[in-house]
Amino acid sequence: MATGPLILAGCATRTVVFDMEPGQGAISGTPGRSGLVVAAPHGTADVRTADIAADLGRRTGFGVVIATGFAIEPDTREGPGRRYQVNRPTEGAPGRSPSEEVPTDCAREVYEAYEARVREVARGPLRLLAEIHGNNHGDSAGRIEIATVGVDRELAFRLRALLELIRDAHLQGLAEAPRLDVLIEPADTLRYTASGAKRCGLLKSVERALHIELPKAARAEWREVYTAILADFLVQAAAYDPGR
Repeated sequence: MATGPLILAGCATRTVVFDMEPGQGAISGTPGRSGLVVAAPHGTADVRTADIAADLGRRTGFGVVIATGFAIEPDTREGPGRRYQVNRPTEGAPGRSPSEEVPTDCAREVYEAYEARVREVARGPLRLLAEIHGNNHGDSAGRIEIATVGVDRELAFRLRALLELIRDAHLQGLAEAPRLDVLIEPADTLRYTASGAKRCGLLKSVERALHIELPKAARAEWREVYTAILADFLVQAAAYDPGR
């Protein structure tokens, strides 16, 4: 793998481009409020998460990091192809167990670039990282799951109540919009626990993190309203950060 030169795009966004087979990957970073970052490590594979992260950055003032590309094998009818996992130094396929992921030198190079961009965008100690992910699993179609780092059970209950209140306020008058359930670790048991990133990736070394898994409804037809919901939630959740 060859890393391309640092590209400056816009007034503050910096992008690292990776040239690789069969395609290309890129990691962009835009600074924002000190210590607060929203990121989409799978901005291509987790459809529309790059758009959501960018919009959340504009709405919240958080720094933004977006990774796109990084496919190793294309998707097939049998399932998703392999990819660099970006937020941890491994290769694997979406939806498969983290135990099946394989660490490689190329995966580590991608991960180190992602971590460096997140910490650069934080402009100081990283106090809160919100990663935006997506899934299409039927068991999770009606809910938002948030795996956490640095959140105890009491705070998880408070954050869940906060997100539910914000959700209900935004959905008033939108009878057709789905009222997605909210599950937050460790108050709730999740399907997507971010165990791989917690074990060997960026979530292993951050003070506080929210790993937000969004179903298709929140990323497609109801993306705008749920992006607004998440923006209000993140601004208020940041107030719980011990550094404030």
